[in-house]
Order: sequence, then structure tokens, then C-alpha cells
Amino acid sequence: MGSDSQHWRAPEQRNQPDDEPEIAPKPASDEDARWRPHRPSEIPVQHEPRPAENESRPDSAAPWRPPEQRRRTPPEAAVPDSTPPHPLEGERWQAPPKDVVPLEQSFAAERAAQQRAAVWIDRTERPVPILDPIVATEGLARDYPMGESIVHALKPVEFQIGRGALVAVHGRSGSGKTTMLNLIGALDRPSAGRVWIDGEEVTALPESALVGLRRYKIGFIFQTFGLIPILTAAENVEVPLRLARVDVAERDERVRVLLELVGLGERARHRPHELSGGEQQRVAIARALANSPRLLIADEPTGQLDSGTGRTIMTLIRALVKSEGVTAIVATHDPLLIDLADRIIELRDGEIIADSAAK
Repeated sequence: MGSDSQHWRAPEQRNQPDDEPEIAPKPASDEDARWRPHRPSEIPVQHEPRPAENESRPDSAAPWRPPEQRRRTPPEAAVPDSTPPHPLEGERWQAPPKDVVPLEQSFAAERAAQQRAAVWIDRTERPVPILDPIVATEGLARDYPMGESIVHALKPVEFQIGRGALVAVHGRSGSGKTTMLNLIGALDRPSAGRVWIDGEEVTALPESALVGLRRYKIGFIFQTFGLIPILTAAENVEVPLRLARVDVAERDERVRVLLELVGLGERARHRPHELSGGEQQRVAIARALANSPRLLIADEPTGQLDSGTGRTIMTLIRALVKSEGVTAIVATHDPLLIDLADRIIELRDGEIIADSAAK
């Protein structure tokens, strides 16, 4: 820097001799004008705020002016922006008053709670008239090739089953009971005919859709119980709920309710080998009801039980039909258990020879 007697000069003016007149150079940019300090003779002027980025700048052909003398371009001279403004730009959202909130929004929380409470009733959310049959068949048949011959396990049958009924399928071994139940439960494909479950044609569905049908609409009870030996009673009942990705809290509550429903609330932590045959079948029934199916299919559920325990299991199934609102189709050859059914279908050699609903 020079001595104190010398006034301040810009860098580009410092090499000029003192006798030459000073030339005020034009700053290369706005930044140059901002850092250049004021001379003592200049009166400080308060600068206006810098225009926003989206505002148009003066035309490059306009004469240069110091920042303190610059003014924003009038709106009529501004170049219009080709980009359309956002509809909400510049607006601040405000919640509508409570008295003008739409009715469907005001009950959103209540509807969500109702849906969570009804998750065990219907996971498909597909309404079906209550008067429609839960099961309907048309020309249903199943043949099995055996060498050069063909075994007609089930000859063409047609019937309908209403909702909320306990139906017993009666017949000797080899009469076609299991074959018919497997076709109704979508565990097997028919050789001919069609099946409707809850108003939906099962025989026309691909395998991927049948998985969801068996998971949510149909519950199965097998003669051999089918429990997983390394899991406890509660964990066996919990398996369908895990497959359905049910929340943990809902899962635990549902398991507790079902085990108490079948009278095994105190045996929840016991494994199958620690339970009797009747208790294992009760666990299997609770597991079949886990996802609250509309149709319950039981193939000889009392076949490995004594008569007293078998009657207890059949009485339990009948009570569940009334309390849970499901339809049960039970295959059995025990005449002592048939009296508890609302309807009896008798098979012989793959044909229906008697149906109490036809009387």
C-alpha cells in the first residue's frame, strides 16, 4: 500500500502515474461492484435486495449502471417464462375448517379400525350375496389312469351347499369321499366339470390364484392331524397367520382366542407328542380356523380317535359352524357322528345315491 496521504486506488489503477487522470473502469461483473469500497467523496447509498434468480435480468445491450442505481425490470418489460408455473406455487396450504371436512374423510379412522377388526372375516373384501351357495358343482368328475384301464374315482356329480351348514359326506372307504373333497378344496384338478367356491369358478383359476383361495377362504382338517412336530401348539396355529403376513400383535391375540375356543388355552406351549390324539386334532381345527375361512373341509377328522373323543370333535365342529359362521363339509363313515349334521350326502362307487337336501 502507498502512504497514508495517498488516496485509495483500484488494483488496475495503481500502475498509472499520478499526473494522469483517473479512469473509472467498468466492473466486469456485479461482484466487482460489490467488493469495490466507496471513496470518501461518495455518499453511501443503501443497496436494494438482489433480485431473485427467477427474475429476468436487464438486457445485455443496456448501458451499465452501478448497483445502487439499478432497478428491477418492470413487469411489462420482463421476458415471459416458457415454463408454466406450478398450480400451488406461491400459495400456502391451510387445513379446511372442521365443519367443511368431507364426511368420508371424517370417518377415515373409524373405517380403518373396522377393517382391522374385520380382517378375520374377509381378507378378500369381495362382497358375495348371502343367499348364494358357498359351494356349487356342475358335472364334476375325476378319473385316474391305471395301466390300460381307467378308474372312475368320482363320476359326474352336481350339488349345491348353502352357507352356515354342517354337511356330512357319508360312504364306505373307496366311495370317492376324499376325491370329492380334494376337488372342492382345489387340491386337485377335475377331469371334467366345474366347481364354484364363494361365487368364483375355481376350475378356471391358475395355480397362483388357487394359493390365495386355499389360504384365505378354505380351511383343511386332515385325518392324520398334519401338525409340525417341532412346533408348539400355539406355533402350529400361528403358521397360517405368518403366511398371511399378519401383524404380530394380531397374530398372538388370534392364536390365544382359537386355543381357548377349542379348550387348549393352557396347553399352548406343549408340542404335539405331549398332547393326546383328541388334543392334537383340536390344535388342527384351531389352525384351520386361523384365517377365518368361509369353508371348512374335514377329511375323516375322527378316523384315528375313539368314539367318545370323535363325538366331542364333531360336536366342537358343529359349535364352530354356529359361532364362527363357516360352512363345514366333513367326510366320515361313522354313523354315530352323522346325526349331528344338518345335511347328509351319501356316496357309493363315485356316485351320489342319497342327499338329505333332496327330500
